[in-house]
Amino acid sequence: MTTIAIAVVAAAGNVAGALAVIRRLEGSLRAIDIGIAFSAGFMLSVALVGVLPDVFAQGGAAPAWYVLGGYLAVHLAQHVFAPHFHFGEETHRVTAFAGVAALIGLAVHTFFDGVAIAAGFLTSSKLGILLAVSVLLHKLPEGVTVASVMVAGGHSRRGAIGAAGVVGLATILGVLLTEAVAPLARHGLALSAGVTLYVAASELVPAFQSRRRSVATLAFLGGVGTFLLANRLV
Repeated sequence: MTTIAIAVVAAAGNVAGALAVIRRLEGSLRAIDIGIAFSAGFMLSVALVGVLPDVFAQGGAAPAWYVLGGYLAVHLAQHVFAPHFHFGEETHRVTAFAGVAALIGLAVHTFFDGVAIAAGFLTSSKLGILLAVSVLLHKLPEGVTVASVMVAGGHSRRGAIGAAGVVGLATILGVLLTEAVAPLARHGLALSAGVTLYVAASELVPAFQSRRRSVATLAFLGGVGTFLLANRLV
């Protein structure tokens, strides 16, 4: 499967998450909540064990700055320019601007999802597969997040699904630009390491910890275990 095909599947996951919100598929939403914990464990493991060793093998201090830059980019996009942002379903009324701001912030994040997929495969097939899986795992929660906050902001259901589509297209754009723009290809892995760390540790982990459910902790540990198994098998 090509990187573009993976990005298209990822974009479809964003739309599927949005449809779960719009159609009020309660069972799907509960499963997605557990998926947040599982993907957090998998993503954190990918970043720390899979990506960072390759990044720092390049030598010098520059890779560390790009890792930090990726981390800060997502923080600024999702929690400074879009202060009303959190993973999972939005259950409170927000302003229309908050919905649009969350869309823009999440699109920045999903752009780097695409960068991660492309940069991973440019490094090795194994790393590309692991990063692709980590991206695919949190696509449904992304769709839930953007659709629910758009609806909470007073936007139409069609607009909410369209917003999920925009988020998915940002992933495809990230793949295309990484493969076409040399500086992004060269530093994309370090940037995606910072982004992956931020999403896993600063967004997904707090999202499931706030629910205080033991099943979520088990899912998180299951994500770590699944990565360890996949890392040996791939």
